[in-house]
Amino acid sequence: MSRGYIAIPVFVLIAFSILFFSHYFVYFSLAYFFGISAPGPRDLLAGILFFLPASFIGSSILAHWSDNLSSRLVYFASGLWLGVGLTLIVTFALTWAAWGMAKLLTRSPQPAVYGWAAVALAALYSGYGVWNAYHPRVRELAVRIKDLPPAWRGKKVVQLSDVHLGYVLRTGFASRLVAMANAENPDLVVITGDLFDGGDGKLAEFVAPLNALRAPLGVYFVTGNHETYLGVERAYAALSATRVRILADEMVTIDGLQLIGISYPERGHSLDLAQALAKLPGFTPALPSILFYHGPTHIAQAKAAGINLQLSGHAHQGQIFPLSVHFEVSLRKVLLRDAYRGRLHPVHLERRRRLGPDHANRQPSGNRGDQAGITRSAAPIAVTAQSGRTRGQSNSNPWDIRPR
Repeated sequence: MSRGYIAIPVFVLIAFSILFFSHYFVYFSLAYFFGISAPGPRDLLAGILFFLPASFIGSSILAHWSDNLSSRLVYFASGLWLGVGLTLIVTFALTWAAWGMAKLLTRSPQPAVYGWAAVALAALYSGYGVWNAYHPRVRELAVRIKDLPPAWRGKKVVQLSDVHLGYVLRTGFASRLVAMANAENPDLVVITGDLFDGGDGKLAEFVAPLNALRAPLGVYFVTGNHETYLGVERAYAALSATRVRILADEMVTIDGLQLIGISYPERGHSLDLAQALAKLPGFTPALPSILFYHGPTHIAQAKAAGINLQLSGHAHQGQIFPLSVHFEVSLRKVLLRDAYRGRLHPVHLERRRRLGPDHANRQPSGNRGDQAGITRSAAPIAVTAQSGRTRGQSNSNPWDIRPR
């Protein structure tokens, strides 16, 4: 039996085990802090907590077969629970710690007060997350690019990533992002994958607003993992009616700057970035280059190949607390490690950039934890690029990244 056939049931078993024990923790916490002891209410609570995670699977199937307002509302609600449930786990974990301290310091703390505090905190955080997911914001940072051609100095690149158009975010949201991008007056726009959510629907209608993007040097697209779930050919067909140019393991050179788009590997396949770059006709490691690739991975291969800047998405900056903390800590470790070794390689995650004579600006798409159970989408980003070193910087900011 192949490893693939073994890995799938093992993954399913682990996933369902995590799902069961995490919901049992929420069930036990709610029952304890709110004094739910009668069999009837406890059984009802258990049934609700069993139904909520199972509803996400059911709503996904329902939305696949029937794309209407009712099915989308069910999909939204069940997906929202995934974020709310995780938030409840965190808030109840903090509540149990506070409860233990209170038991040591006072004789009779009120359990319901702590229970309501946990629920209220989870509700406020989740509500802010939903609002934030629909209100992406723009921030600008700067990163040096070595030997940037003079023609690119002062130009602006806007990056969109992980928009996830589909059951929840639709044409209206796409139009808003296009308006935000156009407000930056970009010279070039790049969409680094997961433009679609992976579901059915009127895909061509969702991306029609992209025709309104104003970028003299073009609008480019590379696939993400969700395009592989949807079907890459379906994504390409939807984009064929727009002015978006697809870069499927291709490179274009504009005024001396190499723009490289690498497709996300199909399920069951892996990417050898060094090999993919070596196959590109005309790719010259000595010339400045920007890599468009959905995943913030293969960094060592990109550096070794001479890539100056990598624009990626996928990670959603951790998506939601506490995963966002883990993401930030992991990213900082990579930055500090490479700074120490003098092997810096700028990797831009879900940001907007602008190119100028000495540095490249970039902007994140929203804040950390900006949604509960809803895939976060990236706002447009503006970057200024200037000619300068990209590796071995000796200043306190190893990437020479500066907010603008």
